[in-house]
Amino acid sequence: MTDDFDFIGDNADDDDDNLENTYLTFGVGDEEFAIHVAHVTEIVRLQKIFAVPDVATHVRGVINLRGKVIPLLDVRAKFGIEQVAYTDRTVIVVIEVGGAPTGLVVDRVFDITEIDPKTIEPLNTGAQTVHPSLVTNVSNRGDRVSFLVAVEALVSGTSLPSSSPRATAQLSHTARPS
Repeated sequence: MTDDFDFIGDNADDDDDNLENTYLTFGVGDEEFAIHVAHVTEIVRLQKIFAVPDVATHVRGVINLRGKVIPLLDVRAKFGIEQVAYTDRTVIVVIEVGGAPTGLVVDRVFDITEIDPKTIEPLNTGAQTVHPSLVTNVSNRGDRVSFLVAVEALVSGTSLPSSSPRATAQLSHTARPS
């Protein structure tokens, strides 16, 4: 009986160790991307998006998520992938980088999976399909290939206009649920 308990305890330690190799995989267009789960706070359905003037084209606006205003980054637009209409599979992956939340609009989420470091290779810049600074490596796991996203680079340039009190008040007023 003690051996069973020790075995379960050993597995729990392994699970903690494996977290460093755990990624959320999602699809944009025909490609699969992966971001480390440490950045992911939640996945929510697409909801009303409030437009924000004078932002980069890949910033679609903001959402009001339980009273918190979160900027939305359209991953298709950031990667330069042809735009298509959002579908019922389109979701928002809320991530946090440097204490700031950002919503990533993606076509679909596949799963949370462990990616063995042995399957990760540097991205061959000659055959690259997305922006080089946004994707760091590629993982080839038999029938699956995932591009590993540099989360910090992805969200750079996603900030909202001035954080002056007037701009913040206007944004807070705009983002109230109807």
